[in-house]
Amino acid sequence: MSNKGTTMAIDAMGGDWGPSVIVPGALRAARETGIGLKFVGRDSELRLVLDQHPCQDLDVEIVHADEVAEAGEKSSHRLRKKRGTSIQVASHLVKDDQAQGLVSAGHTGPTLATTMLILGRIKGIDRPGLATILPRENKPLLLVDVGANVDSKPRHLVQFAIMADTLARNVLKESNPKVGILNIGEEQGKGNAQVTEAYAMLKSTSLNFVGNMEGRDVFQSDIDIAVCDGFVGNIALKLSEGLGRAFSKMLKQELARSRLSKLGALMARPALHRIGRRLDYEEYGGAPLLGLNGTVFVCHGSAGETAIYQAVKMGVEYTVTKANDAIRHTLEMHPELSRFHRFRHFISSGQKSGSHSEEDASEERRG
Repeated sequence: MSNKGTTMAIDAMGGDWGPSVIVPGALRAARETGIGLKFVGRDSELRLVLDQHPCQDLDVEIVHADEVAEAGEKSSHRLRKKRGTSIQVASHLVKDDQAQGLVSAGHTGPTLATTMLILGRIKGIDRPGLATILPRENKPLLLVDVGANVDSKPRHLVQFAIMADTLARNVLKESNPKVGILNIGEEQGKGNAQVTEAYAMLKSTSLNFVGNMEGRDVFQSDIDIAVCDGFVGNIALKLSEGLGRAFSKMLKQELARSRLSKLGALMARPALHRIGRRLDYEEYGGAPLLGLNGTVFVCHGSAGETAIYQAVKMGVEYTVTKANDAIRHTLEMHPELSRFHRFRHFISSGQKSGSHSEEDASEERRG
């Protein structure tokens, strides 16, 4: 599928390193994919970086934005008052179809709040889900949600699964991805009320749902998608990242312990380098925010050039394969899973899941 006519808006002021790594990473992706770029941020700062990276052969534009969203700016009221941040300007570019997707390494809270406020949700989606890709021995695992929603209801987990299935098919090229719930045990009936009800709902869908998976199976299971709420998912993600760094540090310490181990490390350097690449989260870029009316990829604040490059490439793939259209089609096929039918939980037993709470009623009125 052609990338012609595709432009990505890049929030160039976000992250720990700002334009110094975001600009070259995005330019590298543009050269490889043939897309256009709109760098959003302070004009003078962006021009200084672009002067160091000649790009006359590329379709590149600077869109000025005075301000940068701060970590604590999550409320709709504050975001409405502050209109000139780079993530707000980038989001409006997508909404106005001047760009087909957005990549940001800014603070996750205001990024999630801003994009949802400006772009809105896909009809039938209660809450967007933040997905990430975990490297494994044979093929990566798609984990969702990893922090967008710390309090999720069973129907939200089902919606996460539907959206992740579309991402796996369109971007990871899995023809029939296996879906599992990240849980404390493999047997049906394990876990809290949230996951046991989600289990029954997922069994009734056309997804390739295979049941529960335990934390120890995250890196060795053949399941392609692990579904959980953002509280569990964020802990799993951060634990995996920390373990990877700790393993790398301990390995270096042991290899430097003696002359013999140093010699062995020298001989094994190519293999160790390949392992390092496979465990490097930067190789998988950013985390797509699923469920919005637009393509949005969120990168870690410490993301380097490689992570930005990969995130832009994945954002392009997600856009040109029309993954959001596929999500809409799936929801149309399963109206019982949409937020407009939230009280008719469709479970295999044919029984209702229980009466809805005041919180549900309030959410329904907000629409």
